[in-house]
Amino acid sequence: MAVWEGKKYKLEKSENFDEYMKELGVGMVMRKMGNSVSPTVELKKDGETYTFTTTSTFKTSSINFKLGQEFDEETLDGRKVKSVITLEGNKLVQEQKGDKPSTIIREFTDSELVTTLTINGVKSVRLYKAV
Repeated sequence: MAVWEGKKYKLEKSENFDEYMKELGVGMVMRKMGNSVSPTVELKKDGETYTFTTTSTFKTSSINFKLGQEFDEETLDGRKVKSVITLEGNKLVQEQKGDKPSTIIREFTDSELVTTLTINGVKSVRLYKAV
């Protein structure tokens, strides 16, 4: 059983997220909202299909994917990108391709999820605790 199965993770700490969103071109109002919420995330697996859900008081979004297969994604800030997600041990590595390519690495443990978001050399680290 994977360490993330049956768990939800709530945002505890966020570093440099505003700078990451600025680099993506996210407007000030959306950045303020993004910085003010503490979302809960959950990863589920059904057969070969994974569902990653982000829930907050502001917005809820889910992405469904199969490892290694490109899929269309609309990001929380409304961008339309193509994504590919691979699993490397306890890390989900997501490559978003579009006008502003970025990489999102989600590393799961029994007690936390560390998400590292990178675009054009700007890096944000977000720490989630299992709830």
